[in-house]
Amino acid sequence: MTSPETELKALMLASQAGDAASHRALLERLSRHLRAYYKRKLASFGKGATEAEDLVQEALLAIHIQRHSYDPAEPLTPWVHAIARYKLIDFLRRSRTSRADVPIDEADDIMAHDDHVAAENSYDIRRLIGRLPKNMQYAIGAVKLEGLSIAEAAQKYQLSEPTIKVSIHRGLKALADMIAKEVKA
Repeated sequence: MTSPETELKALMLASQAGDAASHRALLERLSRHLRAYYKRKLASFGKGATEAEDLVQEALLAIHIQRHSYDPAEPLTPWVHAIARYKLIDFLRRSRTSRADVPIDEADDIMAHDDHVAAENSYDIRRLIGRLPKNMQYAIGAVKLEGLSIAEAAQKYQLSEPTIKVSIHRGLKALADMIAKEVKA
């Protein structure tokens, strides 16, 4: 029997070689682990599934975009964990949430649990964001790309904070749908 590390690394190497099916399988497998990881971490900050799902999508996008930087001589799990951890830290900063520390020595945690909801591959994010309605473009651009807080984005675009939150959530879902259609095409 092979370990999750071995299976995921094989999928990553095939993905780096241009195998689209392996890349989709890699992101689907990672999404389950990431979702469980983020749900568990965010629960300690009083955050829920919506924030966890947003972080899963952000992490998958980063993994997709940065897959060329993965060194095949190294284990995959710590590389994925580093991306996941930095996305979590960025989220905590943006949301002004604090905790004394977010431990770095939890690489096994990300692979310890599984969640069965699949996520999709991602491509040219700016091109795809440009296809979204304006409020979604503004919200995702300001919060996810520029790093503004929800309140700052709301003030910048003269929208309510709930509108920004809903626009981000719906926008990320719409991006995932667009990506899924492109992958199947």
